[in-house]
Amino acid sequence: MSEGGPRAGGGAWVVLPTYNERDNVQPIVAAILTALPAATLLVVDDGSPDGTGELADAMAAADPRVRVLHRPAKEGLGHAYLDGFRFALGGGAQRVVQMDADGSHDPAALPGLLDPVEAGRADLAIGSRYVRGGRVTDWGVGRRLVSRGGSLFARLVLDLPISDLTGGFKAWRAETLAAIPFVGVHAGGYVFQIEMTYRARRGGARVVEVPITFRDRRVGQSKMSRRIVLEAFRVVLQLRWEELRRRRAAPGR
Repeated sequence: MSEGGPRAGGGAWVVLPTYNERDNVQPIVAAILTALPAATLLVVDDGSPDGTGELADAMAAADPRVRVLHRPAKEGLGHAYLDGFRFALGGGAQRVVQMDADGSHDPAALPGLLDPVEAGRADLAIGSRYVRGGRVTDWGVGRRLVSRGGSLFARLVLDLPISDLTGGFKAWRAETLAAIPFVGVHAGGYVFQIEMTYRARRGGARVVEVPITFRDRRVGQSKMSRRIVLEAFRVVLQLRWEELRRRRAAPGR
């Protein structure tokens, strides 16, 4: 579906996790609903002490397209997404979009991201920084190396023909998302993005990459840390090891 088309996000839910995003949440919500005026937007707030959740409640009271899911404490990005996915699927979502609230994912790119899923060409569309036409702005050399290196490492170890495995700007067909067993997903950090794509692909999902421009967050600080990088390294190796063990244990081998 092209931008400005008749459906303009109808049947789509946008899941937007927040933690201390008070300065970002109003403009990003407004921009998302401008890009997809028929979509439902779900803010998943992890008990932000800066009042993000209360501000989201006020927006929901003023606009029926906005919903808010309050979680009692910060438990990691992946857990917030999984709870948001469950809520959206339970609410009848036909497509589910996931994106950050910090401005790094451009809401204007939403119609193009949804288009392959809307048109039936893909079960999962990934907003990709590392395919032709995609790019990253405002990052230093170190951050670029970590991101590209992480995607390349996961791609090689898990044998996935996908260039951007660490990005979190994605559009899912609801049936594809619902078919992934959420129990057991390593949801503590950014490795969640890798694992969900891995599980979808192993389940037979058609995955496409849509080029995007990724901008560093406009307000606040990045949540990337050494612990998150090491966790991703460990979990990727664990996923591959578990897969190899299953293959060896399969009947007839």
